[in-house]
Amino acid sequence: MPNRLVTAAAIAVGGVLLSKQLKKMRDSGMKSTVEESIEVNVPVSTAYNQWTQFQDFPRFMDSVHEVRQLDDKHLHWRADVAGKEKEWDAEITEQIPDKRIAWHSTSGTSNAGVVTFHKISDAKTRIMLQMDYDPESVAEHIGDAFGVVKMQAKGNLKRFKEMLESRGKETGAWRGTVTEH
Repeated sequence: MPNRLVTAAAIAVGGVLLSKQLKKMRDSGMKSTVEESIEVNVPVSTAYNQWTQFQDFPRFMDSVHEVRQLDDKHLHWRADVAGKEKEWDAEITEQIPDKRIAWHSTSGTSNAGVVTFHKISDAKTRIMLQMDYDPESVAEHIGDAFGVVKMQAKGNLKRFKEMLESRGKETGAWRGTVTEH
């Protein structure tokens, strides 16, 4: 009996804390941010070149079904967000070979971010991802409060590392530049 009371109390306190966090997020209208990084054992140009192969994202991003590159600056995404399939368009706002790729959504799911590539040595690169997103549904807010997107980003980077290091080379490259406007 005492164990049941402790369990019930813990659930109640957790529910109150979660409710307060969700209310604070809704009231502030604030976007959420994820920042993650990983070191990969390949040269910076290899890491960057592979990242430009957006159609390969479903190979290491577990919730992404499809990314289509429409032209040098525009992508169409289809992915699961909090258990629901969503689609959105994104625009690449800045792309500097071996340095950075920045983007923002132009329709659908609101998100924006930048991925940067840092040479540690001739054979090692640090990839840093920063992404801002706007949770929409209750399920998205709950997932955000529990750090689901952060865990997902960390897992995606880990799978990118494994995919790239096991292959040892990129599947393609786009070395063009997109300047911020």
